[in-house]
Amino acid sequence: MYEQASHALLNDILTKLKPELEHPEMRHFYTRLGANFYAIHSLFHLLYDERDDFPAQMLALVEMLARRYVERPTRLRESDMLREQHYEWFLGQKWVGMAVYCDRFAADLSDMRSKLPYLQDLGINLVHIMPILACPSSASDGGYAVSDYYKVDARYGSNDDLEALAQTMAQRDMLLVLDVVVNHTSDQHAWAQSARQGDKKYQDYYYVFNDRGMPDAFEQSMPEVFPAHAPGNFTWDEAMGKWVMTVFNTYQWDLNYRNPAVLIDMIDIMLFWANKGVDILRLDAVAFLWKKMGSTCQNEREAHLLLQIMKDCCQVTAPGVLFIAEAIVAPSEIAKYFGEDAINAKECEVAYNATLMALLWDAVATKNARLLNQGVRSLPVKLERATWLNYVRCHDDIGLGFDDQDILSAGYEPHAHRQFLLNYFTGKFAGSTARGLPFGANPKTGDARFSGSLASLVGLEVAMEAQDERAIDMAIQTIITLHAVILSFGGIPLLYYGDAIGMFNDLVCLTDPNKADDNRWVHRYNFDWEKAARRKQPGTVENRIFSSLKKLISMRKHIFPFADFDNRQLLSVSNPNLLVYLRIDHKTRHNKVLVVANFSEEAQSLDLDEVSTSILFHRGMAKNLVAGTQIELVGNIITVTARGFLWLTEV
Repeated sequence: MYEQASHALLNDILTKLKPELEHPEMRHFYTRLGANFYAIHSLFHLLYDERDDFPAQMLALVEMLARRYVERPTRLRESDMLREQHYEWFLGQKWVGMAVYCDRFAADLSDMRSKLPYLQDLGINLVHIMPILACPSSASDGGYAVSDYYKVDARYGSNDDLEALAQTMAQRDMLLVLDVVVNHTSDQHAWAQSARQGDKKYQDYYYVFNDRGMPDAFEQSMPEVFPAHAPGNFTWDEAMGKWVMTVFNTYQWDLNYRNPAVLIDMIDIMLFWANKGVDILRLDAVAFLWKKMGSTCQNEREAHLLLQIMKDCCQVTAPGVLFIAEAIVAPSEIAKYFGEDAINAKECEVAYNATLMALLWDAVATKNARLLNQGVRSLPVKLERATWLNYVRCHDDIGLGFDDQDILSAGYEPHAHRQFLLNYFTGKFAGSTARGLPFGANPKTGDARFSGSLASLVGLEVAMEAQDERAIDMAIQTIITLHAVILSFGGIPLLYYGDAIGMFNDLVCLTDPNKADDNRWVHRYNFDWEKAARRKQPGTVENRIFSSLKKLISMRKHIFPFADFDNRQLLSVSNPNLLVYLRIDHKTRHNKVLVVANFSEEAQSLDLDEVSTSILFHRGMAKNLVAGTQIELVGNIITVTARGFLWLTEV
């Protein structure tokens, strides 16, 4: 769009660009800058127009974008061009991810390269390496308290090691995901240290106050993230003699995006790592980016404007790079982080489907799919050029963020139902074999979340201790079915390291004084390579889980209806134990796969007459894609085994 004021400013900026920013291949940069500048200028204007230094800040932003483009390696520029031509490349069914801790899955980044064959054996081609940027040895929040955004922590290796890993992965057609913590820094970061020493420039990088007046006003409407071990949202810093906003932990200082220098520096950080070969940037805690008095300081409109300008700037310099929104928020808010308009409000191409994850755990505990069906039906609509990250387990605790109305519609009372789930997964409910731990209990509200590994939460640990073969079978089948859902649901499935070999809680970690107050470390275990070796021994638990998931992953990559082009149709059926949906090839509209998942511990039947308008099984026969067999439909009824699933198609 041509707009006189913004383009006049752009012309002025281009005349002031430093000569060293010239490059023989700058034409693509200028084309993208021209295409995106109206949006960038408009967003910058909305956020910062009242500032006297607005033109100077705009110049600084464009100079930074040009500098990072000049530095961008040729192979990455070529990748950008290819991805621009095939702009829906990440929506295909070929991508399957895994989240790993570098030093817990391998020794360091260099050793990660030797571990890639394990991932490829399973079928993983997208790897999220949990935070590896420099952070303090103790107060680090698992790597989310960054002390240097431009440096890999020495415990994991060097920047060169990361770049070498990225190149190796690119050669293997694997994508690398890296965290950028955009909401806060460590109190040991150079910006925070300068602020402590009285530097007004860097005090303006944070929310700092001389007394409790403003903090107390903020606190009236701000919830607590970690009420048990980090109550409140402000911390007194003795050295600085001021109160500083610390929403997550006392040692994590919230960045002040009302200062445009913070935004420009953060975009520079993103592009720095994009130029090291990172394919996808996971932006941590994006819901908290803008703080406003009288609000919860979450999901503010300005937070979305910041993400939009981050994306537009990335489109100029590194358009092949994707954003993941780490926004674990209410279901009605999640889809907003894709952007609410495909043209004018681009934000993140990928977002965590935390709602589906929580709904799957509800189905495990209740042994039915009532709330799961209701919640999936209420999932917000996403943009066409966006996709969900679907997962069963991740590094974090599990919250119960269902919509209360969905809980009521499923026939439960919200508070009592959440209490049941908490009791079930912490083993307090009669008959439960789950071994989770309560996390983040809030004595003021009675709310809590829970931690624990997948295998420990579904009862595999208890079943193996008791040598109960039926219980072992049921737990393994639960693990497989949960993954069958995320592999077929639509989006990028993200597995968690250790789940494919059935790793249990690691309670030893809680004896570490640096981890004792955060029981999420029980599922942030050191990967057991001896246990992983047993995946090749037929009949072992590890082999049964790994080989089943490997088969499903391989199949997914060849089932075109599993690509994510808004081609999922949730089907209503009378059996409350079943989740049933149809996936349709978005190109042919003829190739269809019926997915049926049973969350009961008893076999269940589905009357296909209930879904006959969606898929037709001719001559009373259907094909079971996973088993590779044909099923005779007696009375048009199919049976799904206990905690089992089916991927069915027409013969």
